[in-house]
Amino acid sequence: MNHSRSNADAPRESDVPPYQVVLAETDWGSLQTAFGSGSDLPKVLARLLTPDPKTQVTALSELGEMVGHQNTIYEATAPVAMYVAGILTHPAATTPRPYRNVPIRAALLNWLASTAYDASDEIVSRTEQYFPGYLTPGTTMASFRDLRPMLYRAVSPFLQDSHADVREAAVVAALILAEHPALAEHRDLLAVHARAILDTSSDDPNRRVVWKALEAWGHDVPAPEPFLEEHWDWRSYRDGRGDLEPPF
Repeated sequence: MNHSRSNADAPRESDVPPYQVVLAETDWGSLQTAFGSGSDLPKVLARLLTPDPKTQVTALSELGEMVGHQNTIYEATAPVAMYVAGILTHPAATTPRPYRNVPIRAALLNWLASTAYDASDEIVSRTEQYFPGYLTPGTTMASFRDLRPMLYRAVSPFLQDSHADVREAAVVAALILAEHPALAEHRDLLAVHARAILDTSSDDPNRRVVWKALEAWGHDVPAPEPFLEEHWDWRSYRDGRGDLEPPF
């Protein structure tokens, strides 16, 4: 896990800045990734906007390795997440994936959910035991967690999307992001969407996120299921790349 202070001046506007601004105004070369600087990130990010779904999912998988390797939040993770959030409404996000007929938007939302989970209260509480000061203001992790309201506002328009896969991915991402105290007012509405996932989804990793969120927010939850066993790690099953495997 990275504990250095971020060199990125992450914006604090109410909404995610346009993806073009994130791409152009971020000093990518100064930001740390899993494999050095982020100087190659603009080329990878640009490939997310191509009309070819194979190119898109390959780029998203590359991002997972560069700024999410070993489930770590790096200095470059925050601007990459803002870029991904910023293109959710881009026409390229509607590209259907062959054989599955699922818009690439679902994969983008799953990537955001996986990244947000790496900064979730559950994961951070474990890490703090071994790394005091992990959440000191200005650290990479603290700065990323501060972005959760902004990312939530980009995700929330898709909570009632007409496509079930997009809708479920948006709900899961929103539930993780809504741990931020500033988003507490949204939790009752999110609980309604969460129960719909419990009622209809067969995806155990997503069901675990939903169950844990409802329990943490004081809502009645069904009897525990096997996916709630302590050794279950949502990241092992939904790492933002699992749904990017062939066939595309």
